[in-house]
Amino acid sequence: MTTLLERALDKRARTWNQMTEIRERAEKDGRELTAEERQTWDAAEADLTAASQDIERFERQARLDTVQRDAAVIATGSNAEDEQRGEQDQEAAYREAFAAFTRRGMSGLSGEQRQLLMERHSEVRAGATSPGTAGGYLIPTETLNKITETMKAYGGLLGAANVITTGSGNPLNWPTANDTGNVGAILAENTQVGEQGVEFGQKTLGAYTYTSKLVRVSLQLLQDNVFNLEGWLATRLGERIGRAVAAHLATGTGSGQPEGLFTNAAAGVTGADGQTTSVTYGDLVDLQHSIDPAYRGNAQWAMSDSALKMARKLVDEQGRPLWEPSLQAGIPSTLLGRPVLIDNGIPAPAASAASIGYGDLAAAYVVRQVAGGQLMRLEERYADYLQVGFLAFTRLDAKPDDGAAFRVYKHAAE
Repeated sequence: MTTLLERALDKRARTWNQMTEIRERAEKDGRELTAEERQTWDAAEADLTAASQDIERFERQARLDTVQRDAAVIATGSNAEDEQRGEQDQEAAYREAFAAFTRRGMSGLSGEQRQLLMERHSEVRAGATSPGTAGGYLIPTETLNKITETMKAYGGLLGAANVITTGSGNPLNWPTANDTGNVGAILAENTQVGEQGVEFGQKTLGAYTYTSKLVRVSLQLLQDNVFNLEGWLATRLGERIGRAVAAHLATGTGSGQPEGLFTNAAAGVTGADGQTTSVTYGDLVDLQHSIDPAYRGNAQWAMSDSALKMARKLVDEQGRPLWEPSLQAGIPSTLLGRPVLIDNGIPAPAASAASIGYGDLAAAYVVRQVAGGQLMRLEERYADYLQVGFLAFTRLDAKPDDGAAFRVYKHAAE
């Protein structure tokens, strides 16, 4: 039996072939599309968009169902094995205590479980440096992995950037450098080696606190042991935080929030007059060649779904579409042979907007994430509704790293 994802991939392929046949038939006859062909084309394009959106939904769900848990620890010797086993037992005990806390609150825990939670109680900070007064309990590793993977699924840039994890949220000095202009040389015999320095810059990464806002759960669900509370909470909390983070990673101002990748990115190409919501084949080729060849091996496109719709209509000089739909699950569609990353936090096509980016995203952008995450449980606030409130917090910051690794297409002003 085929899955929904496989059926959506097959439908997209069949629809794309239908559109290609219509275009090739008209080109072969040397004519414009007939009224009937235009009607068929428009219907097929709507089906293609719907199938692509379904594929994105199903692939996102598949990523959430296969969270990678980094549980592999290489150890040698009995002492190391005993230490590893002890850490695993301790983590399992904390996970069990945390699960009981989410369902029953502190009053429903044993003394040992309360002690375990209090050992991992941490103050919640409201901003990058300002301390808060409230506190939360650290989320177990497996649940936090689920939240993190959900965040990535709802913000493409987070999954493609260089993500570093630190144990604390203290300001982190991050060195930046661009060495693509430096070149080695042939060394003659008995000749001193020449010197060519690398110019380093420096940026500071803070740790802004992102919250899921309040999620309310009924007591009936909390008392239902069949209901997977931890998994449900992880998905809801991750979705909310992921959407907030995604917008800032794309276009954040850098003041009181991360600086977005697109915010101050250099324009590799600017559209000609009148191209306020359009792009040409030549523009995309020029954009690819606006970055140094050293970055092109890992380069990919980054754009919103509306920008992809604009680019999907383009053909090359031989009339071949620039966009090629993926026919395999987990493999992205390509534009001019390179993968396309979709993130709706990126600006849509508009006058003076930078709607398309191209480059090595891991080299161009760095995200600093503080290890751990915190959860608060509010029992009394909604007691008269027979509900319990949950709040999750995670801390991160992000900034452009190597500016030479990424360029954008900027639409004309008018």
